Amino acid sequence: MSDHRHVAVSDHTTEPALPGRRASRRAGRNGVAPEEISPLYQETPRKGGGGRSKGGGKTGKLGIGAWVSIALTGVMVVGTLTGYKFYRDIEGNISREDVEGKLGADRPPETGALNVLVVGSDSRDGAGNKKYGQHLQGTGERTDTIILLHISPNRDKATLISFPRDSMVQAPECQNPKTKALIPAGLRQINATFNDGGIACTWKTIEALTDIHINHFVKVDFSGFKGIIDALGGIEICLPKDVMDKKAKLNLTKGKHTVKGETALAYVRARYTLGDGSDISRIKRQQVFLTQVMKKATSSDLLTSLPKLTAFLEAATSSVTMDNNLTTGRLLEIAQSAASLNAKGLKSVTVPWKPYAPDPGRVEWAQPKADQLFAAIRSDIEVQPTATPKPSASPGQTTAPAKPAIKPAQVRVQVLNGTNTSGRAQEVADALAAQGFTVVEVGDARLPSGADQPRTRILYARNAQEGADYAAPVTAKLLNKTKVKPEGGKIRPGSSKPYVPTAATTAPTATPTASAPTAPVDGQGPVIQLVIGADWEGVAAPIKIPDSIKDDVVDANTNPCL
Repeated sequence: MSDHRHVAVSDHTTEPALPGRRASRRAGRNGVAPEEISPLYQETPRKGGGGRSKGGGKTGKLGIGAWVSIALTGVMVVGTLTGYKFYRDIEGNISREDVEGKLGADRPPETGALNVLVVGSDSRDGAGNKKYGQHLQGTGERTDTIILLHISPNRDKATLISFPRDSMVQAPECQNPKTKALIPAGLRQINATFNDGGIACTWKTIEALTDIHINHFVKVDFSGFKGIIDALGGIEICLPKDVMDKKAKLNLTKGKHTVKGETALAYVRARYTLGDGSDISRIKRQQVFLTQVMKKATSSDLLTSLPKLTAFLEAATSSVTMDNNLTTGRLLEIAQSAASLNAKGLKSVTVPWKPYAPDPGRVEWAQPKADQLFAAIRSDIEVQPTATPKPSASPGQTTAPAKPAIKPAQVRVQVLNGTNTSGRAQEVADALAAQGFTVVEVGDARLPSGADQPRTRILYARNAQEGADYAAPVTAKLLNKTKVKPEGGKIRPGSSKPYVPTAATTAPTATPTASAPTAPVDGQGPVIQLVIGADWEGVAAPIKIPDSIKDDVVDANTNPCL
């Protein structure tokens, strides 16, 4: 399996190691001691892990910006928009930033998924933002909300991963975009990376900590939020009790309300009168709010009404910044490929956390739960239907008959360990069997000298006419950075034996779809050889939220009265 390891956080250490295998490699040791952190990041402590005090400091600010940008991204992704001119008309509203050249070469591989870093800036600069903290103008900006929007390779499911803003992490070296000064790698509060090195630094930090490749970013500040919600016709919320919050300017009775403008802004900013007063509690409430936004955007006539859609996009794009590569053409491409994505396919989860031992007012990521979540996102490489062969129509036919889609259960696999890593064939066979493949044998295939096979190979018999088609689902499951291409011509293993699943391995039952003809089940095709080489990276699996954090997942069925 892929060896994605991060530094574990112990429950018993005074200064715990912080997450981030890639960040640790750049930063060296575990950063600096708490007293060495720059005073810029010494916010007023908040008790109870994640900020559960009723105290002040800078904890009252809230990132509604990220929720706006996700709403924008979601609508543009799910929208069936009918013309490039429409996109071109709104292009002038969007601010752009060139980030690609600042990320360096040491980045995680792409997987076919779409990962968008969504950040909400806490800047109070500008006429639209100063009313939410005029005394903070000119003090820079940090990301008060950080979310990774993960859209599956098949573009039919989305997962939002929220990163608590006061997470203490190991950040890589960054360069301040204004002063050009180098910011050394080390221990930082995650939302400070934006002030240190701009969006590029936050982008690099998230990639280093998670090993997930990020494709684009969207940044939003406070300005424009009210117009966006108004363009949607308001969002329905549900309150568990009467709320009178003078600080957030929220005064509503218990029950359901459709909120717009200042009231909607007050709801997402409210903290001390709802939940337990922590950032973590507020994150979950905001995730529910976003789900309601997606419901409204995908169930109303917004997407089919050009005036309403124009009003929404004009309001949204006037307050966002995107990377140069997230062009209107790219947005149109995403929209067309993800037309089936809706609120039912949206799940939200917060990175597992616990109080940061040296300062319980901050948090650190709880291991191994956090790494299990990141591994699930990294390995979301879904098997696409196999390619249709060249038409060979029968006499009297104008087109060839539809080719059956080959399911994993229909693929027989022989897994051969071409390396000196003991037990790898069994490990890989179990991983494939758990995803429904029919594994028939495991064995050894090292070079005659005893050395490792230099590269991973997928082989089928030369006379197997459909060998490449049956090999394709196996190929799609490999995490190797250099794509493995099926080859004709099998090898003789050094030894082999029938595959016996490990006790914990359970294979799902293949369920043929009614919309297309299906090939015979239970491995009736040619036997495919998977030869594991020295370049082995692992087997991908469809995204599955770890059982240990399922209770924290927010989806369309979550009770909105939080």
